[in-house]
Amino acid sequence: MPRAPRAVPTWLAHPLRWQRLPVPWAAVVRGALCAGPLLAVGVATGHPAAGVLAGLGSMLAGVNDRPGTRRRGVVHIGLPALASSLGMLMGATLQTVGAGWWVVPALFAVGFVSGAGSVAGPVRSNAGMQMLASTILGAGMPLSGAPWLKALYLLAGCLWLLLLRLVFHPPRPVGGPLSGERAAVATVFDALADALEAVGGPGAEAARRRLTAALDRADEALRLRRLLRRRPRADERLLAERLAAGTALCEASVALLWEARPLPDRVAEGPRRFAEALRTGRPPGRLAAPETSSPARGAFDRALLDAAVVFARTEPLDTAGADGGPAAISGAVPARTETATDGPTETRPRDGERGTPAAERPAPGRRPSLRNRAIALVAPRTRRGRSLLGPAGRDYGLRVGLCIAVSAAVALALRAEHWYWLPATVTFLVKPDLGPLFSRTVNRFAGTVAGVLVFAAAGMLLDGWWWPALIAGAGGALLPFATRHFALQTVAITLMVLSFVHVSGDPQAALERIVDTSAACGIVLVVGHLPRLADPRRRVGHRVTAALRATGAYLGEVLRTEPGHDRGERLVLRREAYRALGEARAAAETAAAELVAARGRNPDWLTVVTAAERIVDAATACAVRLDHGARRPTRQEAHRLSEALTAMADALEDPGRPGPPALAAQIPPVPGCATLTDVAAELERMRGFAGAA
Repeated sequence: MPRAPRAVPTWLAHPLRWQRLPVPWAAVVRGALCAGPLLAVGVATGHPAAGVLAGLGSMLAGVNDRPGTRRRGVVHIGLPALASSLGMLMGATLQTVGAGWWVVPALFAVGFVSGAGSVAGPVRSNAGMQMLASTILGAGMPLSGAPWLKALYLLAGCLWLLLLRLVFHPPRPVGGPLSGERAAVATVFDALADALEAVGGPGAEAARRRLTAALDRADEALRLRRLLRRRPRADERLLAERLAAGTALCEASVALLWEARPLPDRVAEGPRRFAEALRTGRPPGRLAAPETSSPARGAFDRALLDAAVVFARTEPLDTAGADGGPAAISGAVPARTETATDGPTETRPRDGERGTPAAERPAPGRRPSLRNRAIALVAPRTRRGRSLLGPAGRDYGLRVGLCIAVSAAVALALRAEHWYWLPATVTFLVKPDLGPLFSRTVNRFAGTVAGVLVFAAAGMLLDGWWWPALIAGAGGALLPFATRHFALQTVAITLMVLSFVHVSGDPQAALERIVDTSAACGIVLVVGHLPRLADPRRRVGHRVTAALRATGAYLGEVLRTEPGHDRGERLVLRREAYRALGEARAAAETAAAELVAARGRNPDWLTVVTAAERIVDAATACAVRLDHGARRPTRQEAHRLSEALTAMADALEDPGRPGPPALAAQIPPVPGCATLTDVAAELERMRGFAGAA
């Protein structure tokens, strides 16, 4: 009997994964108009150093030029641009003072800060990576000019791409203003319709995760819209209310996903109509007749009718209602409550929950300053487990700093005149939040070899001063498309960097880059897999723990809230739980694809994350049923479930501490409540794992 073929290990198959994404033609055009033209202008005017630095800045900005609203582009491109210019200033200063071997500890310090920033979110992680890369290039590339002038040229290149993004954008659709924000909210309703169509099928949980990601993007788009505006316009408030209506629909749809009964096609037609109404500005039209075959279906149809009322309005409500009005539900504006004497007041977060520190809250009756609004924009992203000086931040920083220091020392010892390429290559490999280390190393080497061969072939076929600018322009146009695969992205970056190096006075550097890249890949594989630095528990455990605590906060709110009370806090906590679970799943999937010795001793983090996601799904269905008059659990039953989840989070956070009694006791089902029985079953599934961990 023939043997069944063995499955390819995840760490070996990951380098071949390819993302299927639409072609961002607008970004392709912007990329073609950045690095190449800037480099050509610098060479043609007799200022090659300025052209190289401006082109380098536009290349770094092009890496962050992703689809989204224009304000999203300002944040995702602008913050890394400022960090890049700061890095160039530091690196050029090191070069000016002749730091020599002192550059190694200096780069270790910058690398530690860059690596620690990996836990603070994708924008600040990219900013830290580009600050480190700019510091290395500023300290190593032989370019003339004062340090402040080099930083200014680099910043100008970044701002040039940002200007192109703000000026050249698709024509405004017929729906009116806020085109990017409306498109983001419309994507929520499309994802909701997809999730409803997947109910009862094998892709239901994946569809729910895509819906959560769409909600996060829409929420970010509306928050960015409010950053520089003191009072939202009427159309912005109306859009926030429509997103809130979609959020309420999403809660009911999660309850339908938990019931796992296939739905008629007409159920998904309503969200599709809402998405089309957002894109075109036309009314959504007639909706399907309501049905009350189950509590979840009744809740969904009632939320659908509420959404129809919101979409029928042409003006927003003046205030959010006490029942968690639309703007409060979505998180687009602060939740408010009415009192007989004080009028509208902001709801204060409870102890231990997310909120703005008291020192940063504006005084009553005063509008928050621009500084406080900027802090409020990024502060929600720094949650439990994401401290720069926490255990994960220290480990991330140590991994990056050590790899950068070793690579810089090796490069200075082997090739002191062109030492910067080796640590610059390590910079784009060793960041722990960018993907599995082995996969990125393999793709980096393959992409570098391909880029060097293409550049060498172009050098043999073309002649004149203009051809490096042409290659840089081609690489810039390829860069937005190359986000599908890291090897293809490496090809684009290699073409542009070799063009810059060629113009800066090192025309024979192409083949040396292969040797440097090989050495960089070897250093990263050895240093990056040292026992402490490669332990997935230290890189994933903090995110899983934070996700379990967010899940526990949401479950406690569901079991604590009485019918008829404000459900805005419940919806906010549900969004927080799903967001934390999404981050934990991404980290767990990356850890599962790592090349790690003694893999059998590492916990199966995906099992815990999946169980926690199902707990949130079941808790959402429980909330819907409780709103419809189902039997409420007793205080002892609610306490037992919440205590078990907290005990599991404590066990994962501190494996060396003895397990609490709540972790050792078996978790019985909850009589008369199918949803909480499912919660107990998932808790029991995690119990053995948490106790062993």
